[in-house]
Amino acid sequence: MRYFLAVAEAGSMRAASRELNVASSAVNRQILWLEEALGLQLFDRVGRRLKLSQAGEVLLAHIRRTYSDFEGTVAELDALKGLRRGTVSIASVESVAEKLLPALISSFRKSYPGIHVNVSVSSSHEAARKVEAAEADVGFTFDPPETSALSIAFQHDLGIGALMTPDHPLAKSKSLSLQECLKYPVALPAQGLSLRTRIDLVRNRIPGASRTYVEANSLRLMRALAREEQVIGFQTLIGCEDDLASGILVFKPLSDAPLQADRLCVITSSLRALALAPGMFFDHAVLTLKDHLPTIDAK
Repeated sequence: MRYFLAVAEAGSMRAASRELNVASSAVNRQILWLEEALGLQLFDRVGRRLKLSQAGEVLLAHIRRTYSDFEGTVAELDALKGLRRGTVSIASVESVAEKLLPALISSFRKSYPGIHVNVSVSSSHEAARKVEAAEADVGFTFDPPETSALSIAFQHDLGIGALMTPDHPLAKSKSLSLQECLKYPVALPAQGLSLRTRIDLVRNRIPGASRTYVEANSLRLMRALAREEQVIGFQTLIGCEDDLASGILVFKPLSDAPLQADRLCVITSSLRALALAPGMFFDHAVLTLKDHLPTIDAK
């Protein structure tokens, strides 16, 4: 299994042999023996590289879950000895990683400084995939897919609003519809982001709504465009706290029904229990979010 994992991640026998510090022929024999034992081809040979077959993908997911569970068990045994060691792997969307997640990690590490925290920032879809594939213990995402492999352990609905400078023509409005915003240049979230999925539910019903200014998969870039170019950006209150507190941008709630409930979720795998260190972080995150998110709604 260890040799198979090395080949799957490296993409070739030679690279895996260097990583394992064994001969390529020994790695090749192990892979051939494994394929013979399972009665399945685990790799497709594409030129000089090896690509996982469908069976190989299934086996890789199982091995990663097995290794993750083993590392979690070792962390629990260390904790019993009072070592306070362990690793927490987190997958997060960009908006949560801007301000909310750093605060969560900072307060967590004050209590558990010996625990290593590994963070990956990606799209909502990719964050959910990482948790499902055992590449992350805890995920922070919006509107995750409904699947039996994921457990939504905490959720909170946040409204989507329009971000603009205080001198924008629409800045004095108490609330806006998406149609009103689209009369001006806008920066739209890219396809694949949960924000875009909800915005398109409304946008596709608006005649002549195809005109736009720019599309981007970075909320930070869209806020920068709103500051510099006076375009309208769209997101929840999560991630834009500093711009709003300084008065550089203003947030106007959108009145369209599908845009009033972008669901922030904390997700874990339903296929395996959290080890001690990830479990402690998860408990800390949920308790902190329950206290913090109502204050964001109040603003």
